[in-house]
Amino acid sequence: MNIIETQGLRRTFQSRGSKGSPAQTVEAVKGVDLQVKEGKIFGFLGPNGAGKTTTLRMLSTLIPPTSGTARVVGVDLLRDACQVRERIGYVSQAGGTDVYATARENLMLQAQLFGMSKAAAKERVAHLLAALQLDSFADRPAKTYSGGQRRRLDIALGMVNEPQLLFLDEPTTGLDPQARHLIWERLKQLLQQGKTVLLTTHFMDEAERLCHRLAIMDNGRFIAEGSPRELIAAHIEPEVVEVYGEPGEMSAAAWAQAEAAQFATRVEVAGETAFCYLTESRPLLRHLASQRGLRYLHRPANLEDVFLKLTGRDLRD
Repeated sequence: MNIIETQGLRRTFQSRGSKGSPAQTVEAVKGVDLQVKEGKIFGFLGPNGAGKTTTLRMLSTLIPPTSGTARVVGVDLLRDACQVRERIGYVSQAGGTDVYATARENLMLQAQLFGMSKAAAKERVAHLLAALQLDSFADRPAKTYSGGQRRRLDIALGMVNEPQLLFLDEPTTGLDPQARHLIWERLKQLLQQGKTVLLTTHFMDEAERLCHRLAIMDNGRFIAEGSPRELIAAHIEPEVVEVYGEPGEMSAAAWAQAEAAQFATRVEVAGETAFCYLTESRPLLRHLASQRGLRYLHRPANLEDVFLKLTGRDLRD
């Protein structure tokens, strides 16, 4: 069963014109067709400004689509937005914590806003404080928390109503490895309860570990979709050799221009690193072993290689 279905979902914004120039229409999302199966984790990957957050905000009723249709948790997004809100949780990049209240106070307020009795709210809050390891400082004001502690509270707030569908916008940004693994374990537990998660992330290892299916988004459109393994198999050569020049020795860029094409299917140079993509690495590795002034790393292709191939290596603002 699909818990999210969209057709032609679009969103435009009117940008403010500068002095002497009129306002312009910016098309942030350009006709997204999406199906997310119940009980799975679906991920959005994409550069900054690709349209990921705008899509999440539409699906979670925070902004209306300009056009298109969507059903979320079995409900028409435009006709029954209140029903959608009752059944989902949403955690934004910025979070929604009241920093002058404690974790316990934040969570109690959220629970009671969802209509829980005081007794039920206390029980649910105690469970979340323990599950996200917030209980040791639950009665301190949130303004005294570290960034990672506050992020865990943000995620707890999104889970208060035991949502069927949880939206997470870059949930583990700013977390240390221990906290990231804690969040991953809690998300896997949600799946065991039949819940569904839709998240955005810039961490490729997070996407590979967690997501059953991924959509890569760029310039407001989906440009690829599949499981992590399917995306790697379909879009990238299986082996990668990264070649680095030693300081004061041979330049990897110069080596790549002169030599790489005879070994690699595809070569990309970024700064002082040459990325060689191959189906058979042994001839290149023999060649590099005889070269002075060069170092190299041989590894299997991964999701980051796919991402960079499809969206480019240029920085986005």
